[in-house]
Amino acid sequence: MSFEPYIHFQGNCEEAMRFYADLFGTEPPFLMRYGDMPEASEGMSEAGKARVMHALIKLGDGALMASDWPEGRDRPQSSVSISHVSDSRAAAQAIFERLLDRAEEMMMPFGETFWADGFGMLRDRFGTAWMINGPTKM
Repeated sequence: MSFEPYIHFQGNCEEAMRFYADLFGTEPPFLMRYGDMPEASEGMSEAGKARVMHALIKLGDGALMASDWPEGRDRPQSSVSISHVSDSRAAAQAIFERLLDRAEEMMMPFGETFWADGFGMLRDRFGTAWMINGPTKM
């Protein structure tokens, strides 16, 4: 068994998940839209139908899943961080630097810690909080 993060966006899920797939070198995301659900699309605006109901990218044995909140139910991500551990400090720092581009907030600059050769925390341009490690010392 495992835990797999499921994060939510406010209409930009596809853009975020395509960026994350490229960032981590995975296949493009699997996407399903609200409009793909016949029972849910009645009375929904075209913009609402275009929102992502479910997205998935695979990385190794894990997955990152996401969706847009349904139209009219937007709420920001606020209490979850996605943690990623890279095999090298250079790889971790490269990921951190790409996530930092147009980031909402840098919470902790990338640098050495007592538990990892490199660690940094930020909230990226999509509102997702990240903790990037590489590699851990433990």
